[in-house]
Amino acid sequence: MDKYLVLENGAVFRGQAFGAPGEVMAEIVFTTGMTGYFETLTDKSYTGQAVVQTFPLIGNYGIIPEDAEGDRVGPCGYIVREWCRHPSNFRSQGDLDAFLKENNVVGLCGIDTRALTRMLREHGVMNGFLTDDPDRANAVDLSGFRVEQPVARVSTENGYILSPEGTPRFQIAMLDFGLKENICRMLVKRGCQVHVLPYDSSPEDILALQPDGLFLSNGPGDPEDNPVSIQTLRDLQPYGIPTMGICLGHQLLALAHGFHTEKLKYGHRGANQPVRNTETGRVYISSQNHGYAVINDSVDRETARVLFLNVNDCTNEGIRYLNEPTFSVQFHPEACGGPHETEFLFDDFITMMEVNGDAQKS
Repeated sequence: MDKYLVLENGAVFRGQAFGAPGEVMAEIVFTTGMTGYFETLTDKSYTGQAVVQTFPLIGNYGIIPEDAEGDRVGPCGYIVREWCRHPSNFRSQGDLDAFLKENNVVGLCGIDTRALTRMLREHGVMNGFLTDDPDRANAVDLSGFRVEQPVARVSTENGYILSPEGTPRFQIAMLDFGLKENICRMLVKRGCQVHVLPYDSSPEDILALQPDGLFLSNGPGDPEDNPVSIQTLRDLQPYGIPTMGICLGHQLLALAHGFHTEKLKYGHRGANQPVRNTETGRVYISSQNHGYAVINDSVDRETARVLFLNVNDCTNEGIRYLNEPTFSVQFHPEACGGPHETEFLFDDFITMMEVNGDAQKS
C-alpha cells in the first residue's frame, strides 16, 4: 500500500506503508546511527518527531526488549529505506513492522532517504505529514505544528527508587525529563541509589531526600518551554548540591544560570559526533540526539567555562560551573549502544560527590 511523506516546503516522497496504519503530523528529523535503531525507537527525546534513518537497512537484528531505553516509544513516525523482514539474532523477539504496529508508530519505507536527508540538511528540519493520501496535506497546517508540553507527556508520574546491590554509596535525586534507562544503570553500577522524580518536583521535594547529588536527565522539546524546572534549578543553586546534567538537563541548567539556547538547523542525532574537551584538547566520539544548543557567547566566563565543543560546527557540548560542584554535557556519555568513550564522566560525578562529602565532614 502506498504511503506518502508531505513536507511543509511542498516536497512529496512516495513509498510503502509499514508499521501502524493511519496518518501523523510530526517534526521530521534524521539520525545517522548504523546500529541502535531499537534504542532510537525507545528514546523519549524523539517525542513528537518522525525519525529518518540514514542507514539504508534497518531491523536486521530484530527487536530486543532488554535493550529498551524507555518504557514507551518516543517517535510517532519512522522512515527507512528498507526494513528487514527476516531478522537474525539469538536475542530477537520480533520484527520491526510488528513492533511499530504494537506501539502505534506510523512507518514509511521504500523512499530515497538520502535525498530526504540532504533536503533536511539544506533547508533545516521541517514539519511533515505521513499519510495515505497526499491531498490530505492541504487540509492541515504543517507550518503551525509544534510539539506541546512533551516533557510532561514522558516524565514519570510517580517517583520510584533504583538501588544497587549492597549498601548504597550515594543518594541521587534524578529529575526525569524523559530519561534514558542506561543513565540510571550507570549510576546504580557505581553504587548509587537513584530516586527518580517527576520533572516538576519542587526544591522542597528534592531537598527532603538530602541527596548527595542531583542528576538532570535528557528529554524532548524546546528547553525554554520548561520554566518551572528552570526556576527549581535556580532555587537549588545556593545549596551547592553536586550536579550533573545530560542533553535537555544540560540546557535547563544553562538557562537557570542566565545563559541562552537556540534551535539548530538540523540538530545532532547519531552515534558519530566528535566533541573536543577544551581543557585537555582530546577529541571523543559521542552519541547525540538534540535539536537545541546552548549559545557559547551567552556563557558567563565569570561563573562558567565551555567544557566541550562540537568539532564539526563548534556548538556547545558541555559546561563546567566555576563556583559550584556542577557540570553538564550535551551528548550522551551513557551511550547505549555506544560509543562508550565518555563514560568516565559518570566517574567524575562520583568524584565530585566524594570531594563535596569530605569537605562537609571537615
